[in-house]
Amino acid sequence: MTLGALDQLWVYLTSEPLLNLLLTLLAYMVGVYANRWSKGFVLFHPVIVATTLIVSVLLYTQTSYARYFEGAQFIHFLLGPATVALAIPLYDHLAKVRAMLLPILGACLVGILVSAMTTLGIAFLMGAPHEILMTLAPRSVTTPIAMGIANELGGIPSLAAGLVLITGAIGSATGPLLFRLAGMKDPTVQGFTMGLSAHGFGTAHSFATLGPLAGAFAGLAMGLTGLMTAFVLPFVLHLSGLS
Repeated sequence: MTLGALDQLWVYLTSEPLLNLLLTLLAYMVGVYANRWSKGFVLFHPVIVATTLIVSVLLYTQTSYARYFEGAQFIHFLLGPATVALAIPLYDHLAKVRAMLLPILGACLVGILVSAMTTLGIAFLMGAPHEILMTLAPRSVTTPIAMGIANELGGIPSLAAGLVLITGAIGSATGPLLFRLAGMKDPTVQGFTMGLSAHGFGTAHSFATLGPLAGAFAGLAMGLTGLMTAFVLPFVLHLSGLS
């Protein structure tokens, strides 16, 4: 590639909205390096580091989220296919999933109800407005689903995405400690719990530290929780009088 072609490529990449896409990719690369440097410390998760860097840059340059998203939407589009792709490792353990199908569905339902009711109850008692309640309600499902649910309920999709990241980070940080305290050593239970409570963060953590079996069940929990939440959450909101 000639020097002139490189100059043209750089001009193209640094033009909006692709500048924001470039910012996202560079921030994630820094996050990956920081995570390796910290030897996998959960608070240095690539997504947390990248999010912090991007928010800092947007605040410094006074760039609105809508303007940033014009470029970042290309990566946002890939969230859906990436979530669906988690079915591939799950297929290798299909027999085990079939044998545990009823407990899995029951655990998902209980997890959704506990998460939604405690979140909405605490926020309501603290005086949160209706828009914030609808944003908080889907915080325990993966980002693309949470944003869609929040938008349908009248919440703020971008804020819902941020809450999902915070929930995932806290779940990934506290999950291993809770497993040790509870004496929980079964990788299927550990993975399923991480996927249910910490969605994408928990799934990535399970694959990286607990093994492929735990990762497969974490992906299953994340997918089922997202699907069931879309049906269960409106029912919970209706019963609580918040819809």
